[in-house]
Amino acid sequence: MTSLVETLTHFAASTPAPDTSVRVKEELDRLAMAPAFQELLETMIAAPVFSPAFGRDFAARDAVDAIAACRMLRGALNLPVAQVFHHLAQALAALGEGGERWHAFATLLDRDSSLGSVKLREYVVDMVPDPATQQHFSALCARLVTENPHALYPTSPYRISDGTVESSADERTVEAVMSVSTFASIKVVDDVLDPANRTLRDIYHPLGRCVCFIDHNVEEHYGDRLSSYFAAQDIPLEKMVFRAMEIDKGIATVEKMLGELKRVGIARHEPVLIMGGGVLADTGGLACALYGRNTPYVMLSTSIVTGIDAGPSPRTCCDGFGYKNLLGAYHPPVVSLTDRFFFGSLREGWVRHGIAEIIKMAVVKNAVLFADLEDGMSRLVETRFGTVNCTPDDPIHALSQKVLAGALKSYIEAEYDNLYETHQCRPHAYGHTWSPGFEIRVGLLHGHAVAIGMGLGAFLSMRTGWITQEEMHRILALISGYGLSLWHDILENETVMRESHRKIVQKRGGNLVAPVPSGGIGQCGYLNDLTEDELLEAIGEYRTLCQGYPRDGVGMEPMCSDVGLEDPSVNSPPLVEA
Repeated sequence: MTSLVETLTHFAASTPAPDTSVRVKEELDRLAMAPAFQELLETMIAAPVFSPAFGRDFAARDAVDAIAACRMLRGALNLPVAQVFHHLAQALAALGEGGERWHAFATLLDRDSSLGSVKLREYVVDMVPDPATQQHFSALCARLVTENPHALYPTSPYRISDGTVESSADERTVEAVMSVSTFASIKVVDDVLDPANRTLRDIYHPLGRCVCFIDHNVEEHYGDRLSSYFAAQDIPLEKMVFRAMEIDKGIATVEKMLGELKRVGIARHEPVLIMGGGVLADTGGLACALYGRNTPYVMLSTSIVTGIDAGPSPRTCCDGFGYKNLLGAYHPPVVSLTDRFFFGSLREGWVRHGIAEIIKMAVVKNAVLFADLEDGMSRLVETRFGTVNCTPDDPIHALSQKVLAGALKSYIEAEYDNLYETHQCRPHAYGHTWSPGFEIRVGLLHGHAVAIGMGLGAFLSMRTGWITQEEMHRILALISGYGLSLWHDILENETVMRESHRKIVQKRGGNLVAPVPSGGIGQCGYLNDLTEDELLEAIGEYRTLCQGYPRDGVGMEPMCSDVGLEDPSVNSPPLVEA
């Protein structure tokens, strides 16, 4: 069977790129009537775009940038004509097959609303001046209604579903298996709000507008740049500003967002743009999951934690009934963008806090990333990932991009392989076993709470014989070297630690399943047989170990109040991890 990569390459070689000096309608008609275009369209519709082999074909050609475009083109008949050619141009450009002239043609279609905004299905069935072509596509559409409705009338281009049904002879018992596949694009980009950057433009221009949730603090720093970007692209922007502190992470915020989506009449194929940090990612993502039962969204992360963890995460949520993150849905963004240039406005304490989540992935998933973090140490913090206090030729730029990309890839590999959390072997939960029980109680920044959990986990792993003492000290030295916490006196509160242990076992389906480094840095194992008494005994030994580190293991600016945040232990109702 001919792959889509081969078909695209053949199409580019056999079909002259559009001549932009000729009338756009004539060129569009020529393409629609060309057998090579018709073959390409049918191959894209039939392509198994959610299969592992599909992605590998493009990766083998170093053309990963073509994958999302081709997945969108599965529903080409339902897309506006201009959008079809923008996606086609992107795919051809990634394959090195002359995408520039195709982009130019798509831009001309954008400017001619009588052509560019018409769905391809309507154009090839009703507007092409060739009865044979019209008949060909009419027959194809009639066939797709039953054979592949996702290609003709998708609710959203980002998902497909399937299922099988078996019944007894009298049909009184029916057994069903249901599945859903979704795709997402995760990108590390620089200066996404530069008008020359097409990333957001290519998503929202074909839709005719952008509906945006934005954090109120982000609005103060970047709201004008966001508005200027969309004005430069001639895209109407509907901006909704929300306060997004931990205290705001309740169902009332989500309800307010739902009301705004209803007010603007968001469509189920129209991605909402969410621009902000972790709280807005969680609550905004949950609102999108609830509205219409599945509204897509694009996550533009403005903090490190969000950029490499909470932003691309499928776990959307809000607090409820005294429990942290009790209410939620698994609903990943269709596009997640991490732009280090937003980090330039962060305080050093926020940068350290974010780096904790990168260390997490390095310790249990990516030894190369771990070594890169050792190389970066104070420079990553001082330069805010190469965005301040450095020259254009400073090596910190390349290292920053490498660290962010490595962290994202490691996180996505771990998280998206278990999208609905159907099992608890989750390496990205390293550091998150006991920390939910004490983080808010004492007002710790999330990154410092996780760092304490990581240090304790590394010690337990060494004590179990899964890593060497040298490897453990290398992990603790990295955590401490970034000014993160190894210790807080809350660990000596027996009641709190026993409660934390019990509640995480409840949450994880009756097992502890604590991810810890095992077999060396960059590898993960799961500690399950650890009693409460054994935990408390180990904490006593760990306390002595931490006293040998700078500041007796206490981090720099470890508390929320240290970095200008409300103290959740004082100003929020007491929450227990759900």
